[in-house]
Amino acid sequence: MTNLAFLFPGQGSQQAGMGRDLWENFPAARETFEEADEALGFSLSRLCFEGPAEELQLTANTQPAILACSVAAYRVLAQQGITPSSVAGHSLGEYSALVAAGSLHFADALRIVRHRGQYMQEAVPVGTGGMAALLGISLDRVEELCRLAADGEVVAPANINTPAQIVVAGHIGAVRRVMEKALAAGAKRALPLPVSAPFHCSLMLPARQRLAPELEALPFQDLRFPLVNNVRAEEVREGREARRGLMDQIPAPVLWEQSIRRLRALGAERFVEVGPGRILTGLMRQIESGVLAVNVEDGKSLEKTLVALTAGHNP
Repeated sequence: MTNLAFLFPGQGSQQAGMGRDLWENFPAARETFEEADEALGFSLSRLCFEGPAEELQLTANTQPAILACSVAAYRVLAQQGITPSSVAGHSLGEYSALVAAGSLHFADALRIVRHRGQYMQEAVPVGTGGMAALLGISLDRVEELCRLAADGEVVAPANINTPAQIVVAGHIGAVRRVMEKALAAGAKRALPLPVSAPFHCSLMLPARQRLAPELEALPFQDLRFPLVNNVRAEEVREGREARRGLMDQIPAPVLWEQSIRRLRALGAERFVEVGPGRILTGLMRQIESGVLAVNVEDGKSLEKTLVALTAGHNP
């Protein structure tokens, strides 16, 4: 469909039971989960549907689980005749977006994101790093506060999600100091995030170094439709550019607000979040409140989205 962008979620969208409704009701989803189980050599589908939650929360499991759910939802939409004119994915979601765009094979993506999760977890000892969401404070001010709070440690913006929601990452002490300074500077809230590692900051450089040769070994095809990548918020159409973006995003901030604005510049007028949760749909309404933003994660949300796309307004 013209002027339609698909957005693929990253970590933070996982919960036991995700994907089960699609698996029960749509053959395309069932085939997707079967393919995932075969590619990984264990029952990822059972982990998605039944947990246990503590195992699902391990980032080496979370990343392929969200990828599989997102690709299942994408394939169900495609069978309904709904395809995008452009795509983007938040962090991990960029892999799902590249599978949808035909650049990366699904089985390869599953295996590489499992390693990605492992390497990101192992880059920083548990308890050393952290992340926090700062609400109601500008990016310029956050950058200034990070410089003031660092005190020899690492802390920096990690996700520029909306004009008023910025996530910082780094050493846990520095993150706490930024939270305190942000509140003192007038931020509405400063919330520690329940994450296992400080993603998208320079502490992730060891993970990039480990993952880069594995990404180099994978075949990437040119994309069927453009992707706006995380690391530069730029339009990507060639496989080699897609591969480079996946390497560079690991220690770099996710430029999500800028990516949405780039999609808009490419002509996107309607947005569908494809995969578990509604996080990106909520962010969209903070970035561009006047556009259609819906999600597909199960049969009920699919039905609502099909109606909304036909009517042209939010349900």
